[in-house]
Amino acid sequence: MAIKYAMILAGGKGDRLSVLSVERAKAAVPFGGCYRLIDFPLSNCVNSGIYDIGVLTQYQPRSLIEHIGVGRPWDLDRKKGGIEFLQPYLGRTAGGWYRGTADAIYQNLNIVKRKKVSHLLVLSGDHVYLMDYNPLFSYHQERDADVTLVATRVDRKDAPRFGIMEVDEDGWITGFEEKPLVPRTDIAFMGIYVFRVEFLAEKLINNAREGKFDLVRNVIIENVGKAKMQAYFYNDPWFDVGTVQAYWEANMHLLEPLPVFNLYNPDWMIFTNRGHHPPTHTWEKVDISSSIIGEGAVIKGKVSHSVIFPGVVLEEGTEVVDSIIFNDTVVEEKAKISLSILDKNIVVGREAIVGWGDDLTPNVARPDLLNWGVSLVGKGSVIPAGTVIHRNCLVGIGIKEEHFGGKRELKSGEVLI
Repeated sequence: MAIKYAMILAGGKGDRLSVLSVERAKAAVPFGGCYRLIDFPLSNCVNSGIYDIGVLTQYQPRSLIEHIGVGRPWDLDRKKGGIEFLQPYLGRTAGGWYRGTADAIYQNLNIVKRKKVSHLLVLSGDHVYLMDYNPLFSYHQERDADVTLVATRVDRKDAPRFGIMEVDEDGWITGFEEKPLVPRTDIAFMGIYVFRVEFLAEKLINNAREGKFDLVRNVIIENVGKAKMQAYFYNDPWFDVGTVQAYWEANMHLLEPLPVFNLYNPDWMIFTNRGHHPPTHTWEKVDISSSIIGEGAVIKGKVSHSVIFPGVVLEEGTEVVDSIIFNDTVVEEKAKISLSILDKNIVVGREAIVGWGDDLTPNVARPDLLNWGVSLVGKGSVIPAGTVIHRNCLVGIGIKEEHFGGKRELKSGEVLI
């Protein structure tokens, strides 16, 4: 017996990705030179034989909906099953904005019941990994669990970012703390659940009556020791790109000579909605090393250890190092980009520098995110010619030359919004 239906939680705001997720849902953030984060759970589903999927959206859903469309790249444009967007709605007796992850599923319990499934796979829409869900489901059934949570081991210093579990020798979950300051174990929850529908429906209905709306806190944590709760360990690479640094590191991992995260396996393709770009064009004297170059990019300069998305133009004399540049951005002659993330449709003026110097003064607005050297430039901004932007700087969305007010330097940690 296989999983028949999956729900993907894709309505999150992703505040810790700063300007990258201000005007798009976190699940729609670009990744790896041609993908969006949502491509990974969607592709894992279809590669696992799951062709009936509900995507729960809420925050800034437009780019996500445009990207997925009718689901054709994933073979999900079907008359029976396929993909369905489950957005907040107003009904006669219920509805309204999703007040949390549990409430999002609760408001769509009628969909689950209509599917007549006894088990439900629930996924996060913003994690990067390659996984066959069938062994997970077999394990869940063999253990006769009410809920099975997928777990992986993480570095102890990163553990406070995650839900942390305690698990006995038989795989039963005996403890669960959400983002503890002092974690008891290194076993992190990956945001992947398999629920017995009967159990889930009962908990969601009761919680709704009591005004409880969070899936982890109110369905998982409150039922540890009461429900049959199993942990399924996943040992392959998994990236929770919930912070700017984690996002940058996950992209940089793809540039390793032999990355353990293999996007080139023909037996487990990651599908995406690709634009219509011409072939990539590199000029005679370009210097490209350890980089990903998207379709339709025009490269006339130097690119080292960077991820370049489709349609990017790097003019003569440019240098891009340790950086990520989203679609259709133009870097003009002799400009330099270092340890920076540039969103879509940006223009970096001639001889400008983004990411300069050794001063690591934390960002004044987001010291929690921008304190290790990376600078961010928001979508549609223009960096004037000759401008120097130092480390840990934040340039907002749609910033134009006049917003600089004649200023041609942003010191480390400064913000222009």
